[in-house]
Amino acid sequence: MRWAGVLLMLVAAGNVLAETAGPVAMPEVVVTALRSETALASVPGTVRVLDRAEVRQAAPRTTPDALAGLPSVMVQKTGYGQGSPFLRGFTGFRTLMMVDGIRLNNSVFRDGPNQYWNTVDPWSVDRYEVVLGPASVLYGSDAVGGAVNALTLAPPDWSGQPFYERTLAWRGATADESTQARLGLRGRATERLGFTAGCTWKDFNDLRGGDEVGTQRKTGYDEIDFDLRADYALNEQNVLTLVHQQVDQDDAWRTHKTIYGIDWEGLQKDNDQVRAYDQDRALTYMRLAGQDLPGPMDAYTLTLSRHAQGEDLHRVRTDGRRDETGFDVTTWGIAFTLESRTDLGHWVYGMDYYRDEVDSYGRHYKADGSLNKTDAQGPVADNASYDLLGVFVQDTLPLFHEAIELTPGIRYAFARLDAERVLDPVSGNVTAREDDWDSVVGSLRALAPLGADRRHALFAGLSQGFRAPNLSDLTRLDSARSNEIETPVNDLDPENFISAEVGARCQADRFSGEIAAYYTWIKNMIVRTPTGALVDDLQEVTKKNAGDGYLAGIELTLGWQVADDWHLRVMGSWMEGKVDAYPTSDPVAVRDYISRLMPLTGQAAVRWQPVGKSFWLEGVLDAADKADRLSADDKRDTQRIPPGGTPAYAVLTLRGGMALLDSLDLTVALENITDEDYRIHGSGVNEPGCNLVVQAEWTF
Repeated sequence: MRWAGVLLMLVAAGNVLAETAGPVAMPEVVVTALRSETALASVPGTVRVLDRAEVRQAAPRTTPDALAGLPSVMVQKTGYGQGSPFLRGFTGFRTLMMVDGIRLNNSVFRDGPNQYWNTVDPWSVDRYEVVLGPASVLYGSDAVGGAVNALTLAPPDWSGQPFYERTLAWRGATADESTQARLGLRGRATERLGFTAGCTWKDFNDLRGGDEVGTQRKTGYDEIDFDLRADYALNEQNVLTLVHQQVDQDDAWRTHKTIYGIDWEGLQKDNDQVRAYDQDRALTYMRLAGQDLPGPMDAYTLTLSRHAQGEDLHRVRTDGRRDETGFDVTTWGIAFTLESRTDLGHWVYGMDYYRDEVDSYGRHYKADGSLNKTDAQGPVADNASYDLLGVFVQDTLPLFHEAIELTPGIRYAFARLDAERVLDPVSGNVTAREDDWDSVVGSLRALAPLGADRRHALFAGLSQGFRAPNLSDLTRLDSARSNEIETPVNDLDPENFISAEVGARCQADRFSGEIAAYYTWIKNMIVRTPTGALVDDLQEVTKKNAGDGYLAGIELTLGWQVADDWHLRVMGSWMEGKVDAYPTSDPVAVRDYISRLMPLTGQAAVRWQPVGKSFWLEGVLDAADKADRLSADDKRDTQRIPPGGTPAYAVLTLRGGMALLDSLDLTVALENITDEDYRIHGSGVNEPGCNLVVQAEWTF
């Protein structure tokens, strides 16, 4: 196998470079990959970690932007307030986003990109853990392309006396004339009680693209975020955590669907006067966690959660008619995870249950402002519920004197849908839908450490992923791509995926690297199919389990401490994938490219940080090949994807930072120095042109 040679070369390079001093930092412990605290060197798969320091120095605008640049991660933006990361070729409801291990995903998540990851405030996050590849055994439905866990900022440790830490932070940028301001407070009132609190205010104005595009009108929006956390140690082993966070995002437009779209590279505009979204999210949870326990159970977590998300669309058509549609989802959750270390390995097992309660609405007004009609449902069914239950077990078992570690796992999942008000857009009749599904999925992973210190290792795995049909699949009545509308359907089955992965990582004194290759078999993926009919002047698309295919790719990450003051970083990814589709209303399947397939993408960075100094400088080059491997759906998406594909780009950023007075951190970046016009493949808005970003964080 040709990849075996590449993997062995990477490990050999690490052994050669290990002779010189000067360690390259590497996160030590992750909690998402195996659903327990695990040394990163012991994870039998591909995991990326972005800690607080890395995120602050990159000064990202949003959570999706924080993930941009990672191998096999492509951050598509339908609008400036709507970022949707692709993980190994999948996005939307085929990737899983979590906050402190609690699902952000719910049953109204739709096919293709969405805006919901933008509701996670990066100022409230301590670190992001990104697991690439199927994670359905541990986290259930949707975790096909991968899973991302945003771990929120925890209280400081007890230092022997009460301690309080205040933070004032500010971020400004010139391309969108934006301002973000953060007021934070962390403290430890007693040895047992600690807390964090924060409020973030954001004001984004219209975004200026590159030299030719200029200002992209109606791209600005406002947002305010609030978060609160308290940790109370019941005793030395058990901690009770209470968390509440809230996000309110207003007037985030999808400009490509309006008269304010741009005609860059042959893009077409739509004719709506207004298409703006308001987004709300509120998460409250209580968690009881214990560790170092006596008896057969070594650790546990028990979590009760309430997650409310709301979406409201305000649309004004070209003739002045107005539509108000939206939904509210309240998700109740309970999850517990247990850990037991035995002679037969480290067992992680438990269950999780989530119940969505969904209300939706649709109201339509005449041009004179009078009410025309009220729909029986909004974008998804009204008065609906969706239950998702899972039971899982996983073991990590060392074999042959720890020469190999095997990690088998299995999950049973059950999903049930009950929708009382579903509208047939043709007949106008209101019907009800009930259905349920179950699945059993498994995984088997192996790690072969090359040495007792585990600084070098080979890993491989075979993992199943699945996605149960949700309310969006079965009951969505809403616009899809350019000039398309989804309508409700019946009789869908779960999607199934099997992914094989092989890789190697090394961690030498001056060199670090990881390479991974994967191949995913796709079975019964739900795909959109044109019916040939028109609904409200839009092309109707239905859905069916017809998408069999594959997706394969390669990822590479290298880091080299060239000298004591200089560090070089290179990352890249390539993928290829096709799936059966029905590009027309004819009942004939065609093997076509996967929609919005990520082009060959890479990043190179060089960093200068003098030893013992508190300042640093970094130059970063982000580049992507032309995205011209288009599906039939992509070719019809003429408002977001230019004819022939999304152009290639190479964008240079210079950034630097320094610590002042041991309490003030300053970061300054000049992004897109050449003022290039470019967009991420599939996006509805271009990226910023030449952009000066200044970020300051004062802790006192």
